[in-house]
Amino acid sequence: MKAILFDFFNYFVFFYTSFLAVSFIVMMFLSFISLKLRRSYYDDNYVRKVLSESPYTPGVSVIAPAYNEEKTIIDNVDSMLGLDYPLFEVVIVNDGSRDSTLDKLIEHYELVEVPFAYIERIKTQPFRRVLKSTNPEYHRLIVVDKENGGTKADASNAGINAAQYPYFICTDVDCILRRDALYRCIWPVLSSSKHVIAVSGTMRMANGCKIENGQVVEVRPPHTPIPLFQNLEYMRSYLVGKMGWSAINAMPNVSGGFGLFDRQIAIAAGGYDPMSFAEDMDLLARMVGYMCDFSRPYKVVQVPETCCWTEGPPNLVVLYRQRTRWGRGLFQALMIHRKMIFNKTYRQTGLVTLPYMVIFEFLAPIIEATGFILFLFLAFTGAVNWHTMWVIFLAIYLFCQFLSLVVVAYDYYLGTLYRRGYEYIWIIAASILEPFIYHPLITFFSLKGYLNHLMSRDYKWGKMTRKGFSQREEPIPMDGPKVPPPSPGGISGNDL
Repeated sequence: MKAILFDFFNYFVFFYTSFLAVSFIVMMFLSFISLKLRRSYYDDNYVRKVLSESPYTPGVSVIAPAYNEEKTIIDNVDSMLGLDYPLFEVVIVNDGSRDSTLDKLIEHYELVEVPFAYIERIKTQPFRRVLKSTNPEYHRLIVVDKENGGTKADASNAGINAAQYPYFICTDVDCILRRDALYRCIWPVLSSSKHVIAVSGTMRMANGCKIENGQVVEVRPPHTPIPLFQNLEYMRSYLVGKMGWSAINAMPNVSGGFGLFDRQIAIAAGGYDPMSFAEDMDLLARMVGYMCDFSRPYKVVQVPETCCWTEGPPNLVVLYRQRTRWGRGLFQALMIHRKMIFNKTYRQTGLVTLPYMVIFEFLAPIIEATGFILFLFLAFTGAVNWHTMWVIFLAIYLFCQFLSLVVVAYDYYLGTLYRRGYEYIWIIAASILEPFIYHPLITFFSLKGYLNHLMSRDYKWGKMTRKGFSQREEPIPMDGPKVPPPSPGGISGNDL
């Protein structure tokens, strides 16, 4: 009986890994087609000229929740106000900060309370007031003051309620937006024949970059291990995974750190779920569900060009908090939207995306952990065929390196952000070491997140210690996932 079980597991892992490798190859092909099409019709100068001169350019609301951000709030808001776009507003939601965040905003931007038709289309914690500047220089700034809701999602919903434009971008005050990011994200909305309900912008690690006056002036890869591994994750997740999903209109989520949404559809779908640990994935699933329930055509697009930089966890403690929350959020989101899985009503999301997420995202850490335990048992009992084991390991390892090289090639094809080509050596070095160092940690953290969800442990939205763009150690609240649960590396479905 034991031999039968071992044989079954061996064949299962073989076919599981084979199908996963095939899915990676398909995604690489689809993403290349998407990148090529994007280059053929998108030109920064043309898009900027058309949208800046057209009276029909739609307005965009940039929504950024803030909780206890007194150290960096002014620099971050200045960065957002410096965006290059003809019609936009910046909505800062003070989510019941206990420090001087609001006082600094009031003093620096000359804010006063104003009468405002705040309509609570999405239920949030109590709204207090709206403040605007008496200085015409800051006419784009709106500050919403509300009671603390405990999560980024509740504050984001208040921002959606206060926004005046038909599209909104949800970001974080500690993110650095590229000045032309709004042009890049709104263009797919205007150029598509289908109703684009959401656009995902590519995010990169700010760790290692040179920052001046709230803008990235020189892009550099991180030179510390954990951010360097994450940088590779982000490149793989966006340039291969999400570009591939976008090609078949089956996007799994739009990053909570930077994503553009149709405000009307988001409100109709109920906005962000304040109780979700993966609110970005949850919102998109409900927006897609809303469109499908009413048989309306829709499209979700991934933009390959970098639109935003964020500072990733600098150490293992913070990485552990982040990834256990993502693991718990993935489990929670799949349970909430389980009715959509294999349901043809929900089109690609129901028939392709969610089943893939279950099989190759959710189950991957469980299968890997089970396989590792079984391997240790077989090795201890002398039942391992070491020659075959090394052949299989080498094949998987080489495939992982091939995938990383493809990602680097795509980044270079798209128009590399790195001024010095040799900086890609850091990315390649991360790919060589990732399966041995980083990937096992991510697998363990994901399993811990699953366990926390099953045990229904109370979870508090903790603080994330970051060095900050001013090179100071500062506690920044960790209010929600800034990026999609990206690839933990190695041969795992989480890469897509």
